[in-house]
Amino acid sequence: MSDAPNIEVSVVTAINEIAPQEWDACANVVGRPKDPFTTHRFLKALEDSGSVGAGTGWVPRHIIARQNDQIIAVMPSYAKGHSQGEYIFDHNWAHAYENAGGEYYPKLQVAVPFTPATGRRFLTRPGFDQIGMSALVQGAIALSAQNSLSSMHITFCDEAEYIAGSQLGLLQRIGQQFHWHNDEYADFDQFLNNLSSRKRKNIRKERMGAQNFGGTIRQFTGNEILPEHWDAFWQFYQDTGARKWGTPYLTRAFFESAQENLRDDILLVMCERDGRWIAGALNFIGSDTLYGRYWGCVEDHRYLHFEVCYYQAIDYAIAHGLKRVEAGAQGEHKLARGYLPTPVYSLHWFRDVGFADAVEKYLEAERNAVGEDIEILTAFGPFRKSKGEDDGAETE
Repeated sequence: MSDAPNIEVSVVTAINEIAPQEWDACANVVGRPKDPFTTHRFLKALEDSGSVGAGTGWVPRHIIARQNDQIIAVMPSYAKGHSQGEYIFDHNWAHAYENAGGEYYPKLQVAVPFTPATGRRFLTRPGFDQIGMSALVQGAIALSAQNSLSSMHITFCDEAEYIAGSQLGLLQRIGQQFHWHNDEYADFDQFLNNLSSRKRKNIRKERMGAQNFGGTIRQFTGNEILPEHWDAFWQFYQDTGARKWGTPYLTRAFFESAQENLRDDILLVMCERDGRWIAGALNFIGSDTLYGRYWGCVEDHRYLHFEVCYYQAIDYAIAHGLKRVEAGAQGEHKLARGYLPTPVYSLHWFRDVGFADAVEKYLEAERNAVGEDIEILTAFGPFRKSKGEDDGAETE
């Protein structure tokens, strides 16, 4: 399945068919991983818990490249029977393809399920970046073609992969999210001092309102996280999942696995009132980025969502020297809270050449539109445009 010398590409149907140390050597997991979502332990938690697999529409088809019997590259891949849980939307492509008489599903999705977080998708051992990526792309296309899959989609890849993928013949797509960037702030107040006075005043008002909800807000990570926290968070997650997706993506067993194997990768922000947990947010910790993933509550309190999801994340990032907070998909309301529009990348391949040509034209126009959007939104961001601008006293 590869033209490179002595390279063999194969597919496995479960992450457990690959030794953790072999997978993580390609994911460059040394100490705290840059991207916790592509670790063997995270993908294993998804599969062992039944969050992906038979009946979910996410069927593991992980692609492995070997050279001289050594694994040099791996790629988390899934045969998809729908377009749910991806956050790079292709529903219109599916409708157009099917209206033309084709079958869009199944397709091949190279991604971390339910996780709109930027990270490497072509996981290669150091020194094998170029040949490893080339072998994985060839393998993914061959897998798609041999199994009559309509297309292959690599979502939330990093910028370097986005550029290299184009050189390998893949179509490029750009979207946007809102990320917070740490300008080496000493504390939250120093961050606020970079905002216009009106935005500073609004954030202080929200933080004060949230923190006066009648309870306490606490951060837990590692061994501080207890099973009782997951019992409460499961209720929060179910409520949010039912409202957003109809059915929550993750099973209860995933959170049990998180307690057992992932808690060092997790920051859990929990709110307690009158002796019970009433709200919380789940974050994952990378080597330089905090990734906000899920929020939920069983009581509504004004501004609590902003505090728990956005401001507590900024507090943690500053305290631990992290460069960024990725707060998940969508949400222009994040702009006023210091999260700026940031491009996110994906790569695509279609078996039907005529359909690929049509999508390529669409993507060119979309890239231009997204670029303009990012430029405009950034100009309307909350930051002072110059050092002395709008830096007067804040009055009622």
